[in-house]
Amino acid sequence: EFAELLLTTFSDNFDSVPSIKLQEAVRRVTLARKGVPVLCGSSLRNKGVQPLLDAITAYLPAPNERHHDLVRWYKDDLCALAFKVLHDKLRGPLVFLRIYSGTLKPQTAVYNINRNSTERMSRLLVPFADEHVEIPSMGAGNIALTVGLKQTITGDTIVSSKASAAAAARRARNDSGTEKNREQANIVLSGVEVPDPVFFCTIEPPTLAKQADLENALSCLQREDPSLKVRVDPDSGQTILCGMGELHIEILHDRIRREYGIETHLGPLQVAYRETILHEASAADTLDRTVGERRNIVTVQLTVRPADSCEVTFTEDLNAQLMLETKEAVENGVQSSYLQGPLMGYPVQGVSTLISKVAMEPGTSAAMVSACVSRCMLKALKLAGGQVLEPVMSLEVTLNEEHL
Repeated sequence: EFAELLLTTFSDNFDSVPSIKLQEAVRRVTLARKGVPVLCGSSLRNKGVQPLLDAITAYLPAPNERHHDLVRWYKDDLCALAFKVLHDKLRGPLVFLRIYSGTLKPQTAVYNINRNSTERMSRLLVPFADEHVEIPSMGAGNIALTVGLKQTITGDTIVSSKASAAAAARRARNDSGTEKNREQANIVLSGVEVPDPVFFCTIEPPTLAKQADLENALSCLQREDPSLKVRVDPDSGQTILCGMGELHIEILHDRIRREYGIETHLGPLQVAYRETILHEASAADTLDRTVGERRNIVTVQLTVRPADSCEVTFTEDLNAQLMLETKEAVENGVQSSYLQGPLMGYPVQGVSTLISKVAMEPGTSAAMVSACVSRCMLKALKLAGGQVLEPVMSLEVTLNEEHL
């Protein structure tokens, strides 16, 4: 079409071609994936930034030109994705929402599917760089900045109500066809897929008086960045910062200093190794301990074997005999043993545990059952032979068959 235009109407003077015709031609080529517009500029010198933003709206597909299968289950109801969280000292958490369907209005309650909670949004803003302009409503295809969503984190799906989510789930199951597809029907937008952290180090405030401020800063940063994990070492009581790499942790360290005014000290960076077992092994243990005037006696027998993931199962007879409280105590004991392996104290993965016997005297507490299971698990893991695992990256390359 554009070639015809050049060869006929504007064959005498190519410079007289209207810019809108050129933009339309570039857009058609871009949408057909036959070409890629290339723009030059420098963000450091603020050159070419504005034309780049204009090119995004001129050449790339608009939100209403793409139809997501998941969104049609919500019809005209609100469905939005929280893709970014910022913290403002005065207004609290500011949540950026990408609206896929429906309309968003301030002073309304919304439902967070991931957190299973209802929150009230107080204000609705539209961001223009550092300026935030308050607006009465916003429709599908736009990006909104909300105030008042205190539990929402990056990657959460926001809908108008719990009833709306239930209705979408029913439509998804009805449209899925086979029973297997019905089970896999998901009404949650694909948020942020976060791999497990591969590096960790200790982080300490300058004084104990700043500990509470540091905990608040880390809590805010975790909401903004799902790849950041924070835990407390049960032995030393130190705060452990877990991230995706040395640069990631350095950036977090710098943000704590700049945004929260806390001069923290980082310990040496360590690799987040894991442990697993090589063989199947069985173990039994009996715990006999008197606490106060109560005597606690419990006997546990279990088997561990290599598997793809960590899971806890009971034999059929034992599963029918045990009370729910006892099962939970057993599972807690197994899960706690996964936290520290027998080789070097790294978390354990790829271990399946089968509980074959749990016998206890009346009056034995659940805590003693968990303690006995943990001790028995340690025996079994040592007998099974351990191995240390290091982080690896899974890389997937997708291309057309003609390029293979």
